[in-house]
Amino acid sequence: MAEHLGVRGEDPDGEGPPAVSAVMADPARLTHNAVVATPAPASEEAPELDSEPITASTLEAPAPSTTRVRDRALAGDRWIARVLRVGAVLSGGMFVLSLGLEALPGSESTHVAIDQLRKAAASLLLVTPVARLGVAGTLLGLRGEWRYAVIAAGVLGLLALAVGAGIQA
Repeated sequence: MAEHLGVRGEDPDGEGPPAVSAVMADPARLTHNAVVATPAPASEEAPELDSEPITASTLEAPAPSTTRVRDRALAGDRWIARVLRVGAVLSGGMFVLSLGLEALPGSESTHVAIDQLRKAAASLLLVTPVARLGVAGTLLGLRGEWRYAVIAAGVLGLLALAVGAGIQA
């Protein structure tokens, strides 16, 4: 088996561009696959290259724009998570507070407060996913994904129609 496996482009003059080869002679010396640029014969068209192996330190980092897009997407996910978390924690807190009020002596104002807290907690628990849909639609619109932003707006519109029809009935 050959010590170097070279890949060269075809050139009518017989001189090609620098070859890229993989060393295959001694697998015990290699800890990972390495691509080594070997210089082609010197000519005016193809300058000589160093035969330095490509390592992790010579590779370039991803473009900053890719990182920014990912950071913006994660920031949107964080906003959605915050909306859901705040809605669930506030609703749960209201339910726990209403249970704590039951330990007080039974008066008319205490029963009214308990009833109001439980209704508000249930309403908040139901409104939280709707608020999440609004935040997600807004964030999708800001990212330029208009199709999904319009779908989110349509769903919110249908929910508003259903609530309006339910209130009038």
